[in-house]
Amino acid sequence: MDERLEKALDFSNYMISLNNSKKVLEENFYQDIVYYYNGAQFTINKELICFCSFLNQREQDSIVLVDDNNRPIEIADLAEFEAEILDLYMTASNNYLSKYNALIRNRTIEKMVEL
Repeated sequence: MDERLEKALDFSNYMISLNNSKKVLEENFYQDIVYYYNGAQFTINKELICFCSFLNQREQDSIVLVDDNNRPIEIADLAEFEAEILDLYMTASNNYLSKYNALIRNRTIEKMVEL
């Protein structure tokens, strides 16, 4: 096989593996930011964090939020809820960053598979 063709094939395989690995990391991140509270499911995002923070600053103790399944759920202790979702989001995003950086540093398919 021509050397240039072999290099192109190797690069193509590398890019496919890299993109698949990136998708897996992204899916894991989205699974990690799901928070369960009182039988409800909330996907944590910046909007939810900011909304809870805003209401906390206004000294709101409890609120009603609509969960991912469109059910109204009473949040009895808003400060605790905000602290938990913020901690979960920060942990998941830091984990995502470290795994993503490790993936980018590994320049071979074999090293990507080890992650």
